[in-house]
Amino acid sequence: MKVKVISVLEDNYMYLVIEENTREAIAVDATVPKRLLEIVKKEEVKLTTILTTHHHWDHSRGNEELVQLCPGLRVYGADERIGALTHKLTHNQELKFGAICVRCLLTPGHTLGHMCYFMWEDNCPDAPAVFSGTWRCFFVLHTPRSQGDALFIGGCGRLLEGTAEQMYRSLNETLGTLPKETKVFCGHEHTVRNLKFALKVEPDNETVKTKLAWAKARDDDDIPTVPSTLGEEFHYNPFLRVVEESVQKYTGKKDPVEVMKVLHMENDNFKKPAEPLDPRAVLALEWGLLGSLVQKK
Repeated sequence: MKVKVISVLEDNYMYLVIEENTREAIAVDATVPKRLLEIVKKEEVKLTTILTTHHHWDHSRGNEELVQLCPGLRVYGADERIGALTHKLTHNQELKFGAICVRCLLTPGHTLGHMCYFMWEDNCPDAPAVFSGTWRCFFVLHTPRSQGDALFIGGCGRLLEGTAEQMYRSLNETLGTLPKETKVFCGHEHTVRNLKFALKVEPDNETVKTKLAWAKARDDDDIPTVPSTLGEEFHYNPFLRVVEESVQKYTGKKDPVEVMKVLHMENDNFKKPAEPLDPRAVLALEWGLLGSLVQKK
């Protein structure tokens, strides 16, 4: 199994997972069809499947176009709001793509229909992976991996539809019990910002300081910080450390769900970044269409 990390829009990641025996490929969160198909052509593979973590525009907007361009393309997800959905998934459902095994993990919190994808190959020495969407990180399994907006490197997605209790269970019980060597592939490059918040929560955590310095250097060189591993996340991600005394001291709470709730409130108000660009404008820039859009206005 081979994973291609593809940077798109302002800070999104989409992924192309290649089954190296059949030369068939799975796209995770197919956001920009043109860019994705360029990679498909370059790798000389056939795109057969899309796995969508959740329905938000910046994770699913390419589905409809790709279904038109690639007849027979299968689109999987857990939320009927996902465009061009052909196969609706349930929690713990397992899929097989050649040698690649996929376990679908429902992780409500960021959205109620958020699904992470845990991938591995039997009898393979590589680590699995999880694609977590808005965990602000994805995990994939070769060794296991994951992606989406449930878990990010050093953080997790905002509570837009779910509750703190749901996010606690998603992170600490569903994803947190995966093998520690699982590689985490998230949906956004928010690592530096996340780790700055983690340092505010635990100012004496040397692992956070080291990881933040590393992430800043990667960011300065415009190099992705994905993947991390689940084992690493337990040392510096405050949302996976809700039972640690230092994190509880920061929040003033002992109950893990209450700790999670306070962390989300504090994180939402932490050095709010500048208003992000409209994703449609970013796409226009990528496709060289900005001039025509301006002319229309």
